[in-house]
Amino acid sequence: MATKYKSMYKYELADAAGVSPRTFTRWLNMHAVQLRKLGVTKNAHLLPPSAVKYLCETFVIEL
Repeated sequence: MATKYKSMYKYELADAAGVSPRTFTRWLNMHAVQLRKLGVTKNAHLLPPSAVKYLCETFVIEL
């Protein structure tokens, strides 16, 4: 069954990935172009479901 993704704060997703928010932000910077296409602004704290799905698949994060 497919996982239903929901909006999440960056710090929540960083915690799920097992890294600090600072490290997670560095990871996000490497994917800035793709994240902008998904509607994530540079200073966004809340990530939309499409971005959460992309990041979980990219970084293999289990929610």
